[in-house]
Amino acid sequence: MNHSAATRAVTRGVLFVHSAPSALCPHLEWAVGGVLGAPVSLDWTPQPAQQGTFRAELSWTGHLGTAAAVVSGLKGWDKLRFEITEEPTPSSEGARYSYTPELGVFHAVTGLHGDILIPEDRLRAAVVKAAMGETTVELEVDKLLGKPWDDELETFRHAGEGAPVRWLHQVV
Repeated sequence: MNHSAATRAVTRGVLFVHSAPSALCPHLEWAVGGVLGAPVSLDWTPQPAQQGTFRAELSWTGHLGTAAAVVSGLKGWDKLRFEITEEPTPSSEGARYSYTPELGVFHAVTGLHGDILIPEDRLRAAVVKAAMGETTVELEVDKLLGKPWDDELETFRHAGEGAPVRWLHQVV
């Protein structure tokens, strides 16, 4: 398959905005809409895990790389916590991104069943760092799996159970 055909493949995913101050909500909708090529209006609900913030979810359909483009547009925004997934296709693996202001961006390649796929060179580097006494293998594997992000976001995820999800399809 040539590069042009692969980049035109369509996938879908979910954006989970775990917490955003009210002042950021319209800017976030504008930024995501710019990536998806269609206006976005999210159903914001109060985030009980952090007073004064709101949460929303958006299921989307778009071209491969849409999740990465959304992350590029949102990373670095103060007081914003989010995750976005991109499902695998017959020509590509999936992706999972997590973002917190304290930790920055976590990215993982995911397989057909949502498992994180860790390249062997990253595993080898973790083993070497541990062998040199800089860290432990357990800590390095936790980082490769996104555990620090999961730990920080878990309270926000739990607080959003039962929230409405809206589907939006990118102009393809």
